[in-house]
Parts: sequence; structure tokens; C-alpha cells
Amino acid sequence: MIALDALVRLCPPPVEPPPTVNWAQAERAMGTALPADYKRLVETYGDGIFDDTIWLLVPDSAYSDCDLHAQRTERDEILAGLWEFEAKPAGLLEAGARVLPWGFEEGTGAFLYWLMRAGQHPDEWTVLYNEGRGPLWEHHDMGCLAFLLAVLTGTAETVYFGHLYDVLKPTEHRFVAADQLLGTPRRRHV
Repeated sequence: MIALDALVRLCPPPVEPPPTVNWAQAERAMGTALPADYKRLVETYGDGIFDDTIWLLVPDSAYSDCDLHAQRTERDEILAGLWEFEAKPAGLLEAGARVLPWGFEEGTGAFLYWLMRAGQHPDEWTVLYNEGRGPLWEHHDMGCLAFLLAVLTGTAETVYFGHLYDVLKPTEHRFVAADQLLGTPRRRHV
């Protein structure tokens, strides 16, 4: 996978491999298959944060903030309440369309979602960014791995993440595993 190779060269993964994910069990729990690029991303990096900015959610993380299942449940509840008084983004007006979170932006309340359209294969899901503390949604016609790589290289067409280059100005990109930042993890769900 070319995008993953490029990401690994740009932002080295942890030296110690992340815990193995039981994908069959995770997908049963989610009620859907998950994109191949996301699985490779999780298998390479695990839960943690890219450039102090983008957290990657993973199935069965020891940390609820990084757990794909926990965040899906929480986001579903939050969005259901939100859409009682705020309009859904255009992509979600299609019959059967829904979102599933895969990451979030540190300290902003912003989430990264897959836009899941009816009848669409998970590898065709695209990215929706929601600013979290406002009504704006931004659609990106690419998968999560391509989007993450575009953000880190500064090539994403987005009004968000400018602080990476305006404020942080990374000379080297880095990924920090959740357990390094959040402390010793509780035992991983099995």
C-alpha cells in the first residue's frame, strides 16, 4: 500500500508493534466491515496521536477516548441530539447514509468520520470532518489513510489543520502511542 509506505517514511510508527486487533470480532461488534487502509493503519500504529493533533481510534482500545466502539456510541448519541435542531451535512441526506468516527482532533471537539453510503464497500468510504463546536462539516473524497497523509504533508484541501504548519511547524513528524501519553493501559478487551 503506497500511502502507508509514504506515511511510515514521513512519520515512523512505534518501535514496539501495537496490540493485535481481532478484526472479525471488531467488525461484528461494529455491525460492518471496516476499510482495508484503516486496518493497516491500526496494525502499524495502534491507538495514539499524530503530530500532537490527530488521534487514531482503534477497536478495543484500553482507553475509552481512543476506543472505536466507545466513540461510535458516544458520537451517535451526540449527533442524534444535534440533528434535532441542526441540519445534517449534504452527504447524510441520502437514504441509508451514516457516519462512523475513526479519529479526532486534539483539544478541539472536532471528529473525523467515514461517510458511509448505502451499498458502498468500506474501501470506498470517504472522510467527513466536523469542527465539533460548530455546524461546519468538510467532505474529503478520499479514505482515512490518504486524508491523514495529506494533512501531515500539508496537501489536504482543508480550512482546518493549518496550525500544524503555522504554529507547530513540524520538522519531523511523530506518532506517540496512547499508552505513552495516557499511562499504563488497562488490560485490552478480548
